[in-house]
Amino acid sequence: MTFSDLNLNRFLINALDDLGITVPTPIQERAFSVIMSSKDMVGIAQTGTGKTFAYLLPILRQHTYSDQKHPRVLIVVPTRELVVQVVKDIKSLTPYMNVRFAGIYGGTNINTDKQMVHAGVDILVATPGRLLDLALDGVLKLKFIQKFVIDEVDEMMNLGFRPQLITLMDLLPKKRQSILFSATLTKEVDDLLDTFFKSPVKIEVATSGSPLDTIRQQAYPVPNFYTKVNFLKNILQDKKTFHKVLVFVKNKKQATILFDEMHITLPKQVAVIHSNKTQNYRLRSVEKFEKGSVSVLIATDIIARGLDLTNVSHVINFDIPKEPENYIHRIGRTGRAEQLGTSISLFTEAEADYLGEIELLMKREIDVFDLPEEIIISTQLIDEEIPRSELELSNEKKRKAEVTESAFHEKSEKNKKVNLGGSYRRELVKKYKKPLTRGQKRK
Repeated sequence: MTFSDLNLNRFLINALDDLGITVPTPIQERAFSVIMSSKDMVGIAQTGTGKTFAYLLPILRQHTYSDQKHPRVLIVVPTRELVVQVVKDIKSLTPYMNVRFAGIYGGTNINTDKQMVHAGVDILVATPGRLLDLALDGVLKLKFIQKFVIDEVDEMMNLGFRPQLITLMDLLPKKRQSILFSATLTKEVDDLLDTFFKSPVKIEVATSGSPLDTIRQQAYPVPNFYTKVNFLKNILQDKKTFHKVLVFVKNKKQATILFDEMHITLPKQVAVIHSNKTQNYRLRSVEKFEKGSVSVLIATDIIARGLDLTNVSHVINFDIPKEPENYIHRIGRTGRAEQLGTSISLFTEAEADYLGEIELLMKREIDVFDLPEEIIISTQLIDEEIPRSELELSNEKKRKAEVTESAFHEKSEKNKKVNLGGSYRRELVKKYKKPLTRGQKRK
């Protein structure tokens, strides 16, 4: 099937031709007729499979001109980067159409957003916090919303946006079409669907939690942060293989430390983005990475969620995320559009359990290799790796005991049972917890 086989108008066909896109992805093909039918829908597809166009194309196909000031389509996303990306995609699809659209997010002058909304908009893309600020202030009228889209909803739940989403959906008109897209389907998302959606049609182009088949996954046991730094410096010497590398770290502090270390080894070839950087700095860093001016981009999960990056050769998980769904999002930045990609995960003993949970979610194993001989094992530790003294641990136990003593009660018999897990979970313990020597080799 091509886009010409879908019920698109000539304006959208011309825009797609300008973009050089002729064939819809599976999620785009399957979602089109459902959204056109005005039924509620939930779409589950991995990052990089074209989810944004999957909802934008049918919405724009149904768009009609109106001089009404308040938006009729509302698209809610978790991060400012994703707001920018969705607005960019709308712009690319509407050069031959008369559509008013805007993006709003926190951290900017709210008066500018008020003026933009007051001027009139058909499609509004927003983060939950700033959206509610404008709605509760009376500047933004939500009663005219006909189509409501939530993109990356699982990440919104991870970021703690559930209360804002519930408040928002209570403010929206009951008679509306609700569309939800996500890479994974969690219990919290299911609860949201049960409460606010009307018999949604579920479209799942890949099993929830399954990685893209175009990604080769590898993992290496590494004792500490600075040994991970040594590993990264070593492999990035091969610039031909590692030509466009996205490195994920768990927080902005570690992102800064890693950037400072890598900048010495690869001057002018490394960029970093995290929440302490200004919006303009982050956009410039992403632009340099996309254009090839820098070959390595270091990012935190929150910032990287909204990035639309092409031809990423490798995703490096500098640490293993606690939420296995975040791993799926991370590695989905490579192996896109039928291209092959590689993810490399570096895990300490403390992170081994997280890797096991990821395997349980994916229902497949990750290839584990021993650390190469040439990697220098560092004895330098970051603050969180320094062992705490027995006195500190003892004092903490005492404080916890004082807090919980008054609320203590004997467990009932059924709650005394301990779940030891199944055979697969025990195999994971053997795989990741067994002490490694350089002489061992596991695939």
